[in-house]
Amino acid sequence: MRFALCLDIINHHDINILAFHSDYNINFIINIYSDSNQMALYFLCQNNINLDNIIIMMGDFNIRNSGWDPNVHYHSIYTDDLITIADSLGLKLLPPLNPGPTRFADNP
Repeated sequence: MRFALCLDIINHHDINILAFHSDYNINFIINIYSDSNQMALYFLCQNNINLDNIIIMMGDFNIRNSGWDPNVHYHSIYTDDLITIADSLGLKLLPPLNPGPTRFADNP
């Protein structure tokens, strides 16, 4: 397998697209860090990404939501944007297999 960081697809300091080549297939992994102002999420909403063969999109979206954290009792306004982006890329939400906190306090 050969791996490559794809800055030609998206050149954003909080979004990394990694391609891996196996024979004649190219697959992609997207890693995202969205700060407290949701700048990466905003960038993705404003820029259409046309990629096939995305295996997974993961990262720290900084979106607390009851859909994936049972300790949160509200629906974040950013959740719909994240789900719309994932849908446009042909991805689905994978709920945690062992539900529990998705965020821990810095000072226990």
